[in-house]
Amino acid sequence: MPATRWQSGEMDATKAANDGVGARDGVALLAAGANVIMQLSILPVGRGVAESRVESGRVDRHPFKRARTTLTYLAVATGGTEDDRQRLRREINRVHAQVRSRPGDEVAYDAFDERLQLWVAACLYWGMEDVTVRMHGPLGDRAEDFYRRGAVLGTTLQVPAEAWPEGRAAFERYWQRGIAAIGMDDVTRAYLRGIADATFLPFPLDRMAGRLNRFLTLGFLPQEFRAELGLPWSERQQRRFDGFIRVVAAVNRRLPRGLREFPFNVLLRDARRRWSRGIPVV
Repeated sequence: MPATRWQSGEMDATKAANDGVGARDGVALLAAGANVIMQLSILPVGRGVAESRVESGRVDRHPFKRARTTLTYLAVATGGTEDDRQRLRREINRVHAQVRSRPGDEVAYDAFDERLQLWVAACLYWGMEDVTVRMHGPLGDRAEDFYRRGAVLGTTLQVPAEAWPEGRAAFERYWQRGIAAIGMDDVTRAYLRGIADATFLPFPLDRMAGRLNRFLTLGFLPQEFRAELGLPWSERQQRRFDGFIRVVAAVNRRLPRGLREFPFNVLLRDARRRWSRGIPVV
């Protein structure tokens, strides 16, 4: 892990890992753009999203709906019951059945590909751990338990439990192999730069949020992803980012749990309300 991940937390996160604190911190929204870029940095996933025929799920055309469904997925996966996760999995399966390449497409992809889903889930887990450590400090001897709980980020998709790397050390080896295999083409690089610059937001929000979103997105991204995007990141920017995160972490730790977990707690309740009324979440 980069050293900066350990600099902003002043208290040990052992208790946080034990009772679930940190896994659902709303401050994780600051890293959302970075996590999407990591997921889409392997070509089949990137092309599958950039060329998706599921109009309602495209972040570049329906950013607010896409944000709600993605955040609801995280809320249900990390805070819901097994019944909640099964309900959501069925909805995701219905949508993912439409996401596959056509014969003759330059890049082949299929949203039911277990290998691709494992990468997406691994990015979600890495991001969850990264934010937790930044906000609460090192996980210490609870790291394995925190990691074990993170498996729901894969199994709520189409990843079999046995496919999840067995233990945090095995995950780190998988993660490093994954980083070594990332790659973008002109289509996905342009799409992901748009995510970093918030060009998917309607005017004038795109201009208002663009610079801050790029700063946060690049700050949360490991260097390998920044390099693949072709976007510069200086030592001065890193110092500014570290200082910003220290302030955010200090404030976040002092918030009551209900506020700290917003909007995930609200979205979990909303998902259950929708299901009780027969309204889909995805």
